[in-house]
Amino acid sequence: MKEKLFGNQKFLFTLLILQVIPLLLYPPSSFELTSQTWWLPAVLVLMALIGSIQLFRRSRVPWSIYLIAFSHGFNIISRLLMLMPGSTAGTSTDGLYFILSTLALILSTLMLWILEMPRVRQVLIG
Repeated sequence: MKEKLFGNQKFLFTLLILQVIPLLLYPPSSFELTSQTWWLPAVLVLMALIGSIQLFRRSRVPWSIYLIAFSHGFNIISRLLMLMPGSTAGTSTDGLYFILSTLALILSTLMLWILEMPRVRQVLIG
């Protein structure tokens, strides 16, 4: 079952489209222009989309998968570094930020795990 699912090109292309979700999972207040955190998801999504476009074009360059993996890895690192400072502001807690960051950590980790499968690389790079 796993071989059929991860060997299916349509499924993998759907994952490449949906991969921006964990990169954009921030509270709405993070996307205000006065916030200092709006640029990080924008840069990570841009890198992931550049890698995805190369894979959609069926170019056989491995750097496209590396660029996607880098963006998800950087997402994991930045989320881990900002999890507690972003979840607590003085004496109050921001539960939405904590939940969204934890969900983004899990989804980015799953994306990295899927991209490292040999069958997935064979299908995507060819």
